Amino acid sequence: MSRTLTRRSILKSAAFAAPVLAASNFAAPFVRGAFAAGKLAMGAWDHWVPGAGKELQRICQEWADKEKIELVFDLITSNGDKDLLTLMAEGQAGAGHDVMGLRTWYVEAQKQRFVPVDDIVEPLQKQYGQVKTASKYCSFIDGHWMAVPSTYASSALPPCARIDMMKEYAGIDVQKMYPTAGGKPDMELRDNWTWETFLKAAEACNKAGHPFGIGLSTCTDALNMAGAVFAAYGAYLVNEKGDVTVKTDATRKALDWFKRLSKHLPEEVYAYDNASNNKALISGKSALIMNPPSAYAVAKRDAPKVAEQLWTFNSPKGPNGRYDPANYYFWGIWGFSKNIPAAKALITHISQRENQEKLVEASVGFDIPPYPAFMDFKTWAEEGPPKGTNYNYPSRDDAIPFLSGYPAPLKIGTQMYAQALLMKMIAMHTHQGKSIDEAISYAEDEIEGYLRT
Repeated sequence: MSRTLTRRSILKSAAFAAPVLAASNFAAPFVRGAFAAGKLAMGAWDHWVPGAGKELQRICQEWADKEKIELVFDLITSNGDKDLLTLMAEGQAGAGHDVMGLRTWYVEAQKQRFVPVDDIVEPLQKQYGQVKTASKYCSFIDGHWMAVPSTYASSALPPCARIDMMKEYAGIDVQKMYPTAGGKPDMELRDNWTWETFLKAAEACNKAGHPFGIGLSTCTDALNMAGAVFAAYGAYLVNEKGDVTVKTDATRKALDWFKRLSKHLPEEVYAYDNASNNKALISGKSALIMNPPSAYAVAKRDAPKVAEQLWTFNSPKGPNGRYDPANYYFWGIWGFSKNIPAAKALITHISQRENQEKLVEASVGFDIPPYPAFMDFKTWAEEGPPKGTNYNYPSRDDAIPFLSGYPAPLKIGTQMYAQALLMKMIAMHTHQGKSIDEAISYAEDEIEGYLRT
């Protein structure tokens, strides 16, 4: 019997699998040094921004040549979830790459098969500042760093909008609201940049024939955006203690907001995948999406006239604050690795400021560092045209990076994300005609199931 594997089915099976505790999980402390010889294999996501993965490979190979390490470096596509399938297969087999790149939730899924990396992360934090909460949430588990937070492939999903369309149809000058480095923001515009204002802009642009490209499907772009909206309204399905906290006025307000938004979006948003919003923006159809600068990078290459009108800026705020959807990436070292010291040395090398800045530059600012000291990289202010288009892409000032699922205990947050629970609630109310109370009851039942497992 054949079975279709999806991101959620992979994650669900991994989260409940009985992991094999690696004998080398608690190895001797790492000491940086030269390596006379040896082999090392590394697997990383094949970046959406053309050339970004090759820059990572160049940095790694440069280190390997210096250290006389025989390096095998593989860029693994996320198309068809091949990167996740590779990760799960290696963990199950106890063989494969020494170092693996990990999407947001997969440290938890494989935590007992990885080597703790406190001896890498703690010195980095002393040098560059404390890792952002949304990144630490997924990698600091049971008192240990089980993976190293990465700049490469970590991203946010704030609004990226057409300068001309937002000004003409919605009356919002996004460049005045969020100017580039050194500019003085129009604080009246910024203070009025709320999720209610977002609704009015969505309605105006839709009437002009340029609807926002906001997915309401179970794709991760949609889920990340929804998590930020719920957080802005103070709606958390589970609190940090593990208590179910779905049934609140904040949840009702967030669901009502999505109901109102859905009236200004095309029907196709319920079938969006993670490429759909990019295509809508690059084609000139949509006035706004919420996405990293991969859309801008492709537009710059394939539709330069569209790219010249793109501006990225922080998310609207709600009664509970301003939150930008975030996605973080990590480096894990398998317990079965035969060259753990070299693996640690390579990750430490990648994580140094000069290499992190090269990766951000290669990704046209797509990659967002987890360390505060890296937020002054020049790429965001210089990328263009228009110059500074990505300056406000990283969360600045009052914007907080937020991961959908937080602050629930990680195992529960993982399952809520894996099952796209927020999006199912939203679809029930906006698309299936269910009441808010019915959507809330559904979510409560689902979470109770996660807690019993």
